[in-house]
Amino acid sequence: MAPQCTDHLTLWDLGPQQLFVDFAGGQIVSDAGLLAVRALERPLRVIADLAEQLPDPRSPKFIHHSVEAILTQEVYALLAGYPDHNDADDLRNDPLFQILADVSPDPEQPLASGSTLARFQYAFTRRQAEVPLDERPVLLEVRAAQTQRLKVLNGYLPDLFIRTRTQAPTEIILDVDATDDPTHGAQALSGYHGYFRQHQYFPLHVYEGNTGFPLAAWLRPGTAHASLGAVDILRPIVARLRAAWPGVRILLRADNGLGVPAVYEFCEAEGLDYVIGYATNAVLERATAQALADVELYHHFYGRYEPHVQRFEEIRDYQAGTWPHPRRIIAKVEVTPSGSQRRFVVTNRPERPEDVYRRLYVLRGAVPEQPIGEMKNGLRCERLSSCGFCANALRLLVHALAYAVVVLFREASAGVAEVATASVGTLRQRLWKVGAVVVTSARRVWLHVSETWPYRGVWQRVHEAVRAFVASRLGCQRPGGGVVPVPAM
Repeated sequence: MAPQCTDHLTLWDLGPQQLFVDFAGGQIVSDAGLLAVRALERPLRVIADLAEQLPDPRSPKFIHHSVEAILTQEVYALLAGYPDHNDADDLRNDPLFQILADVSPDPEQPLASGSTLARFQYAFTRRQAEVPLDERPVLLEVRAAQTQRLKVLNGYLPDLFIRTRTQAPTEIILDVDATDDPTHGAQALSGYHGYFRQHQYFPLHVYEGNTGFPLAAWLRPGTAHASLGAVDILRPIVARLRAAWPGVRILLRADNGLGVPAVYEFCEAEGLDYVIGYATNAVLERATAQALADVELYHHFYGRYEPHVQRFEEIRDYQAGTWPHPRRIIAKVEVTPSGSQRRFVVTNRPERPEDVYRRLYVLRGAVPEQPIGEMKNGLRCERLSSCGFCANALRLLVHALAYAVVVLFREASAGVAEVATASVGTLRQRLWKVGAVVVTSARRVWLHVSETWPYRGVWQRVHEAVRAFVASRLGCQRPGGGVVPVPAM
């Protein structure tokens, strides 16, 4: 092989020809498909409106990147598959990400570095740098900004959901679930959880069950009970939904981790329907013993033809010791080739036991299980590697904001079959990860995509659908007053 030069690499021979690689192809980006997402998010001001609400204790004379620019950079890095702040050091000069942040492609105008993003995550400021650390009163403002950001962002998600609806829904489903978030290192408030057998955080997620839209994402210590803070998290969400749509019917759906008296009493006091999993106990097992025996006998004789047999029972007079009155219990008695099992649900819905279980409760497999899976596998929300708890909590919420953009993108593309139900990974692989040559002039910025791109037609249809979706949402009333402005397209 010929010696390697600094401007190119010599690889192997292709017959009589030598194979060379150089880096003189011009400005080529790899995530040009994200322009369709920005064409949706930017006119709806999803990030811009949030940026106006977040407290920022930084000194103005030291600010080079606005809150909106930082949030935009973080959200689109997550969508492109770059979940760490370290990735920002490689992407800050990428022309595509500069365009997404409304910066003209120019190496002299780099985006925020990973260190800048980390400092923003902690709400750090350089003010009073000459004062000893333990004497800086600004530290109180930093702590206030850290906690206030969590409240603002969690309050912003239901507001965003409300203002992106074109008509009032008849029913809203609040899907609540806690999920494990493994930690690696000495993150604050990380703890060992015996059930999951790992050191972790234990965040609580809330999604709207019909759309999968994220409504809250609160980080909690690793040893917290699954229901910790659930009522405090749900109360402002319900208040916002009721303020926007006074007559809407709200259903709370959760597994047995939220099966505690405080949650039942909150739902009954607020007039919410609920379908919540309930842990088995000796009283319920005795109440369903005869039903289990009947199903097992039936399966013994007819299991060859019906290997999976289910029966649903209703228990109306069950009252736990901590309950002020009896509540309705739905029991699913099931026998399969693997054995028998019983599952219980507590509810105030009047439908038949079979309908409550099959048409309401088990749909949790779609929401919240799928959104949480996409948050973890598609957007890598489990990569909370900061030392500070509030910093990690804010990072989790930025992932939730990115997922809200994904949900809106799928809603806008509902008429495009290839996109309407696609996962984050599929969207990234087929639509967002596409190379383009960037050519800039005094008056234009061109992105030249390959004319043989297999998903060219799909992307063009998505872009048209996005334009129609944005037009239908412009002028919608904002929860805090005012209307969404009509931007230049």
